Amino acid sequence: MKHKVVNLLVNYKTLEEFKLFKEYGIQELSMLEDLQDNIIEDDSESPFYGIYFGDKLVARMSLYKVTAKYDRYFNPPQEYYVLWKLEVLPDYQRKGFGRALVEYAKGLGTPLKTNPRIHSQEFWNKMGFQNVSYEMERDLGENPMIWLPNGVKEQQADPA
Repeated sequence: MKHKVVNLLVNYKTLEEFKLFKEYGIQELSMLEDLQDNIIEDDSESPFYGIYFGDKLVARMSLYKVTAKYDRYFNPPQEYYVLWKLEVLPDYQRKGFGRALVEYAKGLGTPLKTNPRIHSQEFWNKMGFQNVSYEMERDLGENPMIWLPNGVKEQQADPA
């Protein structure tokens, strides 16, 4: 079954739906404040993407674009996305929703970086992500994983 990934609108309905997800936090609250202050409207571009099952949001992720200027992961340095807050509601797990979201992100054609949650390493490996060579200053206690499109390599640290 093909799952349709959609860019989620910034509106009260979406924010209500986000409350069902464990990773509900600061971002959503700031979006709510922005809505209440009328800064953003229904058609605002949001970093969130999701999949609906019927009329229920059952899976979501966020994608944040990082410009080439700040790229410390890929060679050649380039624009890439940080894939964050990938989450599928418990009753909908193991049905391809997470995979569909990741495949959508990979389809954007830029490298991807994520910081996997505990116990999710196997999923990311199956999706073609690899661990980066850990760099203390850059990674700050995170264990980032990256996905490389053709022609892109991992940036190597300069030997000190």
